[in-house]
Amino acid sequence: MLALRLTRAARPAVQLRRLLVAAASGGTGFLLLGALGYALGHPQTPGAAVLRLVWCLVPLAATVYFALAVARTDPGTRPRQGLSAVGLGPAQLMAISALTTALSAALGSMLALLVFLHLRGDLTGMPFDGAAAQFLAADQPLPLPAALTLLALVPVCASTTVAVALRPRDPRRPAKATRAFGHFGAYGHSAPRETFGAYGRFGARLLAPAGSRGAAGRTETAQQALPEATSPGGADSGVPDQDDADQAGIPATLPPPREAPVGLPWGIATVAAGLAVQAYAGRTTPAPDLTDLPVEAFTVLVGWVLTALGLVLASPGLTHLCGRVLQSVRPGALRLLAGRVLMAEATRIGRPLGVVCAVASAAYALTVLYDGPAPSFGPLTTLGALVVTGSTVATLLTAATEARQCRADTIAALLRLGAPAAMLRGAAALRAAALLAVFGPLTLVIANLAALPMAH
Repeated sequence: MLALRLTRAARPAVQLRRLLVAAASGGTGFLLLGALGYALGHPQTPGAAVLRLVWCLVPLAATVYFALAVARTDPGTRPRQGLSAVGLGPAQLMAISALTTALSAALGSMLALLVFLHLRGDLTGMPFDGAAAQFLAADQPLPLPAALTLLALVPVCASTTVAVALRPRDPRRPAKATRAFGHFGAYGHSAPRETFGAYGRFGARLLAPAGSRGAAGRTETAQQALPEATSPGGADSGVPDQDDADQAGIPATLPPPREAPVGLPWGIATVAAGLAVQAYAGRTTPAPDLTDLPVEAFTVLVGWVLTALGLVLASPGLTHLCGRVLQSVRPGALRLLAGRVLMAEATRIGRPLGVVCAVASAAYALTVLYDGPAPSFGPLTTLGALVVTGSTVATLLTAATEARQCRADTIAALLRLGAPAAMLRGAAALRAAALLAVFGPLTLVIANLAALPMAH
């Protein structure tokens, strides 16, 4: 009931995103039912039916990814102060978010079932003069358990993914243990190092337990009274005590700087592997027709999946690199702000941007660069392309919305300090131009390399 109340009381923008999840789920469910109808109408070719079902994994993955992005930006299930006191801790909010996602996906699946039954003529007669009877197996009885099992894939996968991604985590990073060695023959343990001057500082040994006058006892007592110095060599650099730091409002330990994403080399290698698989599939003569789903088409699918995975792995590193380039060579306030935001949001923006790049390169290669016979795209192929393209673009826009929500406090602080709104809009335009300048040519290069073996 609480999930239903939060769903009903959400803002129009949130409701629109949930309806888009329901629409993507409905399209994916109809594709799954279409694969079932093809299997019913062509029992003599089970391999082609299985390959059609395998091709449905692409829109299924795009729909689940979009549902996860929408769940991340849902303000109704965001942890806030005071909610744990009324029984809405992080685990409960995660469960509500997963249930809301399941409701949206189930709504789309039910609509897909109604449309499928209507096109088959099972509800009100055969519409469109029986044009859909050929690929929906209208003359065969529909196995309802199989249809319901296929329709349950999207809600189950989406809610499970949301529950795993939004599970409660400990925000504190585990401390790295260091081995300390005492006198000859002593066993090494994980006590932190003792800084210079900590032993003789006033009050450093008052809290030491009885009998612990060794090196380990002195180290633990000093660490309780004073944080470890951060100067090279472990020298005492005048770091204040914990009480003084608390009174001054200064944190005792500063957060580590944000590191660059490390997936760029792995992404490049995965993209190269995917292009190699597609080149191997393009050796057949004639080139494989993706609409008839031969065995070679499965190889093409594997190649595109590897290419998309490589772009997803490499895109955060490329986004971080764009931020560094914007800040190079004596940057001003505009370039500095745009570059820092790109570096901070490299992972959140880079991954959906890589998916969009992979989908755009695949569509460009199939429709523009393919020199073979023009492929005849049927209604199910067109629906699958619309679901994948719409879900990936909507995921990118949703990730941009999430990034803006995370920067709301920073934007408010800049406006309070007197930063003009035109500068913030200029920084956003500069970020978009930098990403387009990098990922636009990358999309064209990937599309040309992918279509080159298919054209010959």
